[in-house]
Amino acid sequence: MSGIVQNNTVRSSGTIAVAAGGLNWDSAVITGSTLSAEAGKGYFINTTSNTCTITLPSAAETGDQIVFMDYARTWGTNKIIIDSNGLNYQGQADSYTVEYETSGETLDIVYSGATKGWIPQNDDTVADAPVAPTTQKAIMIFGSDDNGATATGVSNLISSSGVVASDTSAVATAKLMMMAATYGFDKAVYAFGDNGSSAGSANNNTRNLVSNVGVVASDASGAGTARSGGAATEYGTSGQAVMAFGYITSGNAGTSVSNLVSSSGVVASDTTGVGTVRYYVAGGRYGVGLGIFGFGQIASNGNRTAITNKVSSSGVVATDTSGVGTAGFSRSFAEYGDGLGMFIYGNGEGLGYSNYTNRVSNTGVVASNGSAAGTGRMDGSASSYGGDKGIAGFGYNGSALGVTNLISNTGTVASDTSAVGDARAKGDMAGYSNSA
Repeated sequence: MSGIVQNNTVRSSGTIAVAAGGLNWDSAVITGSTLSAEAGKGYFINTTSNTCTITLPSAAETGDQIVFMDYARTWGTNKIIIDSNGLNYQGQADSYTVEYETSGETLDIVYSGATKGWIPQNDDTVADAPVAPTTQKAIMIFGSDDNGATATGVSNLISSSGVVASDTSAVATAKLMMMAATYGFDKAVYAFGDNGSSAGSANNNTRNLVSNVGVVASDASGAGTARSGGAATEYGTSGQAVMAFGYITSGNAGTSVSNLVSSSGVVASDTTGVGTVRYYVAGGRYGVGLGIFGFGQIASNGNRTAITNKVSSSGVVATDTSGVGTAGFSRSFAEYGDGLGMFIYGNGEGLGYSNYTNRVSNTGVVASNGSAAGTGRMDGSASSYGGDKGIAGFGYNGSALGVTNLISNTGTVASDTSAVGDARAKGDMAGYSNSA
């Protein structure tokens, strides 16, 4: 045998301990709910689907080392639990609970002896964690020029400086009240919707992909419950999206099911619904890899609501969070700044067509009512653009509107700008393109 053994020590048993820089990394990514760890090894732990309970060796010698790494940056959603298997952990007995629940964390533990047992020599997060590229442009697509009786198939590209282009005739089937989101970091997907009636009698589950140069593709077969009036948001750090809630039949019927969208734009089958069943919901991203759905009309009684549902970095829709601000429906959501967002406009309880706002922090806290410049409206649309700014536009205020409002990277909403193209309501916007 040839080679050099560096910085190894001899254990009390006479065997050679593994060098700190020479761990044997397990080539298989751990996705299960349990793991029996071995000394001298490193493990990539993927908790996208579940928590993982890690059982440490029942016997250890001074200098034994084990490393665990958050493979998918999901420990903040699904934690790891350490079972020290009869040995002490940081001086505490095995009866103590040891959990790590910070996304991006690397846990490097070394056995120090019977008194203190296993001690982390590193349990820090990754400071320079990757951040998804920001979209520079947006697209407004579909809608109705008469608030629901007739759908349109036109689209309007929005430049990286917030300028709305004239109408482009779409190759897709005209529809309204669909759900739209960015996927794959630089493309957009529009799915579900109503092919021409606000009563929900023509609901569908088809989808239309938008390329990274803003070209709208023809209809593609979809999956999941046909519906309209739901919302969509990006999530995670791999270019995925999720679509949730909606209106499924005529009358006050709705759903809270969700559908994940892959980084290649494929819409998955239904995930069992979570939260209050409602429609005319708004949604968008905040923070890093997180999303939120909010407001809407409750299907069971027709009342407006201000409740919200957060979306984890693995696309899991959470249960209801009590509403903040005035209950309302048919609102829009725009991302702006560094991980910030804003629910804007809509039909508010006692306010009719409103121009109120509710800002969302980068930790998902929804603020009380603010006020935006511009014409009060409902059934508008909104998106990010220019990397750190937002735009809201179109909508309905007794008639279809053709105005837009730019949102600065500090959340200031500008007054109305007359849009180029058809005035319309019940369309949607989404970001695309990483190039200005």
